[in-house]
Amino acid sequence: MKLRSALLGATMLALPFAANAQPVTGLYVGAGAGYNWRGPSDVKNFSLRNGALGGFSVTGKQNAGGGPIALGSIGWGFGNGLRAEVEADYRYGNIPGFSSFSGSRAGTLRGGGHEQKVGGMFNVLYDFVGLTPYVQPYLGAGVGVQAIREQNWHASNSLPFTFGVGGPTFPAGGLQSELQNQFKTVFAYQAIVGAAFPIVSVPGLALTAEFRYLGTSGNRSYNATYRATTTTFASTTGAGKVQLGPTHDYAGVFGVRYNFGQAPPPPPPAAAPAPAVQPARSYLVFFDWDKATLTDRARQIIREAADNSTRVQYTRIEVNGYTDTSGTPQYNQRLSVRRAQAVAAELVRDGVPRNAISIQGFGDTHLLVPTGPGVREPQNRRVEIIIR
Repeated sequence: MKLRSALLGATMLALPFAANAQPVTGLYVGAGAGYNWRGPSDVKNFSLRNGALGGFSVTGKQNAGGGPIALGSIGWGFGNGLRAEVEADYRYGNIPGFSSFSGSRAGTLRGGGHEQKVGGMFNVLYDFVGLTPYVQPYLGAGVGVQAIREQNWHASNSLPFTFGVGGPTFPAGGLQSELQNQFKTVFAYQAIVGAAFPIVSVPGLALTAEFRYLGTSGNRSYNATYRATTTTFASTTGAGKVQLGPTHDYAGVFGVRYNFGQAPPPPPPAAAPAPAVQPARSYLVFFDWDKATLTDRARQIIREAADNSTRVQYTRIEVNGYTDTSGTPQYNQRLSVRRAQAVAAELVRDGVPRNAISIQGFGDTHLLVPTGPGVREPQNRRVEIIIR
């Protein structure tokens, strides 16, 4: 019971913040941040050259690492689910080390660093409008460029090794290399899977959650410097190259998006007004003294009542007879019933179903004009037809 109450309360609190998703129309801006996981990438060629030592060339991999991602976008929605945008992004992640190195005089490398990406992308996205009431899923793809810098990239041998037969021996850490902090620009492409959650209190504003894949193509070549110390001669320096292969990044991003000028959602249709209760319609038929016969005017009034009963909804038609006080109560009761029966019979002749009519006589009670006993009052000699 407590759990159900808590869930109901959470749902009620969320109602003011969620709105039915509408297609993005016109100009919008967005921003987001999250965590980026950089997948392992190839070290295509790690080469150093020195006249005294000869050459050194190995291949291997940079291990995977992670770090923050931030991005911003500006775009245009076409009102049919399709959007186009330009995006600027920034990624920063660590390089925790190297693995799988092999090649001439390789040894085993250790080290690390950080990788920065700064890029611009052009994306096309499609919102699945109306798929779910308060969430708007979307898919997207983009192309662009990424400028990549390997920052504080360093490597050294973790085990002693010897250059050639009888050559100099490097102790562990005797061969150290660093990359120059250069940006290299490459072609990039990406895929986006996300969902938007509109906020009802601010038309046009939505929270977003996304998964992104970013890939780059082509190799990047960086200048490198190294310092070598062997068991047979003092430290020496040299130059080289490090060639790195394509990268693969996977990111989870949370953000906001604002669609300028989006109209607030239309209000729910107003509830149809309850049908008005049909007022009771009543007609008075008057009689001569001590009579239960109908006059021409009485038949005209009864015909009008019968006709009107076909134009309104009713549940019953009451025919109530009355008398004045000129007779005895017993006689007046019987006379009021005869008068009601005469009016009911005329209603049936005018087309009213007999089973819709109820007949009652009230004698000299319920006087329309209050009088004392023994008074011949014309207004009290009557039958009242009530359509309910």
